[in-house]
Amino acid sequence: MWYADGKRKSQVVGSVKDMTKGEAREAVAKIVAAERAESDTTRFKAFVDGVYLPFYRRKWKHSTCGVNENRIAVHLIPPFGDRELGRFSRDELQDFLDSKGSEFSFSVVAHLRWDLRQMFQMAVAEGRVERSPALLLFVPKSASKPRRSVMTIAEVQKLFEVLAPMERLIAKLALLAGMRPGEIFALTWGQISGCGDIRQRVYRGIIDTPKTTQSERKAALSEGLLRDLEERRKQAVDRSAAAWVFPSENMTPLAKENVWRRSMAPKLEKAGLEWANFQVMRRTHSTLMNAMGIEGKLVADQLGHTLDVNQNVYTQSPVAQRQEAVNRLESAVSG
Repeated sequence: MWYADGKRKSQVVGSVKDMTKGEAREAVAKIVAAERAESDTTRFKAFVDGVYLPFYRRKWKHSTCGVNENRIAVHLIPPFGDRELGRFSRDELQDFLDSKGSEFSFSVVAHLRWDLRQMFQMAVAEGRVERSPALLLFVPKSASKPRRSVMTIAEVQKLFEVLAPMERLIAKLALLAGMRPGEIFALTWGQISGCGDIRQRVYRGIIDTPKTTQSERKAALSEGLLRDLEERRKQAVDRSAAAWVFPSENMTPLAKENVWRRSMAPKLEKAGLEWANFQVMRRTHSTLMNAMGIEGKLVADQLGHTLDVNQNVYTQSPVAQRQEAVNRLESAVSG
């Protein structure tokens, strides 16, 4: 017999006539060990480290795993690590998000909300708590919303002018083909044959599969891009199918961070375009294609994500374009 969480528990390990004292002690030791393990994982940090992360590491990609684990370690473990899972309240967790909202961006707070909801959903499924205190959490209004910038055609032209040939080709793959930087730097010559066969990406030196199911695709390449790529191939040291299109001195894929920091950002800063990062370039691709009347599904397939994400996240509608739309509506109504 023993007590756990203030409740008396008992278990029959066997009959006296069928067990020796040593066997009985061994059986009791196993019960005690199991009880202690369960008790340990009812505390937040122990549950996250022992149950939550081991399970989700099997699902997350390497890049996602690193980002998520760092966010949890920095923001959630310090204030909640020693707390028992059953001692959290909804209002306390919402107060925590409110405090983060005055300090961090909308994206960070939204991810923390997602973390807490997923953790407590798992705690409910595991029987560690009866109800989730994180179910109704929301991102506070104080969290700053992201400013999704896009480039005009004139700014795109200026960007191409100030960059050197290799950096210009990288920017063209992002702006004209809508490719992610990890996809660009993971390109091999064997993946280019009239289009870009996107079946891998590179993240912090690690070759991985594309970001999502939609990301694995054949990206259309314009005629000018194909000519630029062919010109680069003629100058390449290694032109074999397995060779990288953008290799480092060690013949490994170039690191996006190094190319941006050393080669692209300084030149763009002088031109007043330091804000035009790779994400802005992809968003510009989607926005300009939309302004040209290109069907949304075509753009989404080219970018490698769903139509909903393309329309609601990447595509930004300029005021001038909307002005033209409302003028057309007014003309139709007024006859």
